[in-house]
Amino acid sequence: HPMQVSGLATAAGCQLVASCDLAVAASSARFATPGVKIGLFCSTPAVALARSVNGKMAMRMLLTGEPITAQEALASGLVSHVAEDADLEATTETLVAMVTRHSRPVVSMGKQTFYQQVKLPRDEAYRLCESTMLANLRLPDAQEGIAAFLEKRQPNWSHSDKEVVEKQK
Repeated sequence: HPMQVSGLATAAGCQLVASCDLAVAASSARFATPGVKIGLFCSTPAVALARSVNGKMAMRMLLTGEPITAQEALASGLVSHVAEDADLEATTETLVAMVTRHSRPVVSMGKQTFYQQVKLPRDEAYRLCESTMLANLRLPDAQEGIAAFLEKRQPNWSHSDKEVVEKQK
């Protein structure tokens, strides 16, 4: 599930939001790393924060300790969506439905490769992603998805992670 945030997410709470793949914030939500205000810099939350938002925003949050708004969190990449407070649950459930309607092994493979490739130099990232694309093409759901596209119908996912073996001629 995506993280759902209402109220104030501070320190480790903000770290948790920054660590999530997807996060939906209520429009009234706020985010802060206020440790500096009590003499304890938010060093551990800074790890996830620096990997989620741009450096200027991370330093603003870490050095001032002041909260940012949900809209600022969205603009900086800390959250993926902002919803009206009353619509937070429904918006999150819609996002969940959008993700879970796809093939589980395809999503899993894509997510794993995404996080691997962002740590690599560009050329290595392309090599990794090219090999992943080939492996993805061998999944039953990739073949089903391509067939469904060509036949103009909705795919029927098997959710199998067993590679399809080509038949020898």
